[in-house]
Amino acid sequence: MGNKNPDNGPSAGAVAVDDPAKVRNVVLVGPSGSGKTTLTEALLAGTGVLPRAGSVTEGNTVCDHDPAAVRQQRSVGLSVAPVRHGDVKINLIDTPGYADFVGELRAGLRAADAALFVVSAAEGVDASTTALWEECAAVGMPRAVVVARCDHQRADVVDEIASCQAAFGAGVVPLYLPGADGDGADGDGAGGGGLVNLLTTDDPAYEEQRNALIEGIIAESEDETLMDRYLAGEEVDQATLISDLETAVARGSFHPVVPVCSLSGLGLPELLDGITRAFPSPLERPLPAVTGVDGVPHPRVEADPDGPLVAEVVRTAVDPYVGRVSLVRVFSGTLRPERPVHVSGHGMADRGHEDHDADERVAHVYSPLGATLREVPYCVAGDLCALTKIGSAETGDTVSSPERPLLVAPWEVPEPLLPVAIVPRSRSDEDNLARNLGKLVAGDPTLRLERNAETHQLVLWCMGEAHADVVLARLRAGGAEVDTEPVRVALRETFAARAEGHGRHVKQSGGHGQYAVCDIVVEPLPRGAGFEFADRTVGGAVPHQFVPSVEKGVRAQLARGLQGGHPVVDVRVTLVDGKAHSVDSSDAAFQTAGSLALKDAAANGGTCLLEPLDEVVVRLPDEHLGTVLGDLSGRRGRVLGTEADSAGYSVIRAEVPATGLLRYAVELRSLTSGTGTYTRRFSRYDPLPQALAAQVR
Repeated sequence: MGNKNPDNGPSAGAVAVDDPAKVRNVVLVGPSGSGKTTLTEALLAGTGVLPRAGSVTEGNTVCDHDPAAVRQQRSVGLSVAPVRHGDVKINLIDTPGYADFVGELRAGLRAADAALFVVSAAEGVDASTTALWEECAAVGMPRAVVVARCDHQRADVVDEIASCQAAFGAGVVPLYLPGADGDGADGDGAGGGGLVNLLTTDDPAYEEQRNALIEGIIAESEDETLMDRYLAGEEVDQATLISDLETAVARGSFHPVVPVCSLSGLGLPELLDGITRAFPSPLERPLPAVTGVDGVPHPRVEADPDGPLVAEVVRTAVDPYVGRVSLVRVFSGTLRPERPVHVSGHGMADRGHEDHDADERVAHVYSPLGATLREVPYCVAGDLCALTKIGSAETGDTVSSPERPLLVAPWEVPEPLLPVAIVPRSRSDEDNLARNLGKLVAGDPTLRLERNAETHQLVLWCMGEAHADVVLARLRAGGAEVDTEPVRVALRETFAARAEGHGRHVKQSGGHGQYAVCDIVVEPLPRGAGFEFADRTVGGAVPHQFVPSVEKGVRAQLARGLQGGHPVVDVRVTLVDGKAHSVDSSDAAFQTAGSLALKDAAANGGTCLLEPLDEVVVRLPDEHLGTVLGDLSGRRGRVLGTEADSAGYSVIRAEVPATGLLRYAVELRSLTSGTGTYTRRFSRYDPLPQALAAQVR
């Protein structure tokens, strides 16, 4: 994103919308390879935005402009492509279908008011497709189904619709079907170029499907008498059916199906008609909650161009020529160039996004078409636009008026669960890496950066291998050559049994010497108890002012580690005796003596290694339950229980060593055909088995 070309080619013709009612924000959702990007290209070419449609295989599509997308021949990021149908502007939001890029899907759902669920007529509906449908249903998104790739040699539109109905529910009903002879030749029932409109056809061959459609529409009607009248034989007029259809779709309870063929143009006019007539405008969708930057609730905003400015950065990209490009959804007010704005980002500190507030100036407002930016005079509530060189803006930030800074409630961002440790190849790569990491993290809320002080590794937490591949490719494209290395898990040590230690630090080298002697007793404590220090000396064996010095020396040695070099936890250290010198004793001397006493106790009593144990919650289809339970046992996991979740799904709760979860994000997806998900949180440290501890040491 970032090519500016306001004079010719596909960048020409960008026109600002004045009325939110004339905007439709539609996100294209579906599994990878279903034809979303190809459909977008066909719609762009069919509406005259492009002279000809690009090809995914040739790498020249508008939406897949990222080098990683061209290389992998699949979308890896969200992209916007506006088209016009009549007097309505339709912002097509193309999202990746691969699970690793679910963060881009969530951003697309945030920016959109409705979803086109694209499935392939040749592939059927698998479990990962159903999971994507549930993702949309969870946020109450109005949906329609597009059966694409109808020209494929294995395509079967009727079977695909039946698969969608079985997977998605009874609300999925075809609105159009391909004509029996391929040209929709039933006269008034022709949907234009080969589709039969089931609402208007009188062809008896489609009577069963037409009755199912009408009954489905009437079931969603707000007129409770309509079904009784229809069943009694009363003819329902077309205007009523169309009105009720549009209401049901906008409400999210009815999902019409439209078959399309991107290459021939079959179904594209019907699809555009359906989007403009049945999908809700920004005026009809509830907007996110808004607060002040201090957290005080603000009255709910409306999609009013004259209202207070409230916009959200739904995606951030860094263009090598333009710099930072922010894709923005305007919820309220109007964004205009050469105006000051306030940028706020709060609530993402755990992801490396510290809270920030800054006043910026909008130099230009652009209508994005993939990577091309077309300048427009303004962007009203409900529309999408792109801003450049807003240096403080990160994905998820709120853009508002400096006079009334506001904050939009954030959307849910999935937790990255695949750690990748990276190492720069040279000193110059270190500088480039530091410069590029901040840009990547600012633009991708599913990417978390961790600098582990214990293992001394730089770790990128990603959503999966494909996500990690894209992140590494972007780092290298930015001039930072990096290698990966195995991720190390931070272990702990503790004492295996009660032990006594003697620390003697006596030196004399002229002038003041160093003299300190202390005796300690170390006892293991229960897991999670932490560190305790007690003074049990009598008779001033260790002067009162030096007791804190002994504790300080012990604490420092605990942090440095003992036999394995890992921090020592869950111990009680008791100072029981010692000696001091009236001249040569000092704070530093007793710190050293305390450290030596702890080392001596470790040599006498021995220590054991502790490994982090995580509590894991896995959600998966029932048919994979046995496989995943067996796999967890193989990772030294302890299953705490299983319980039924939604229909056909179960939840497993288990405790698993962190060393067994390093690649679990990838392996669980493989075990469950992409349908299993999990969360993890630290539980406690447990002893590492002796055989494994010997390998570590």
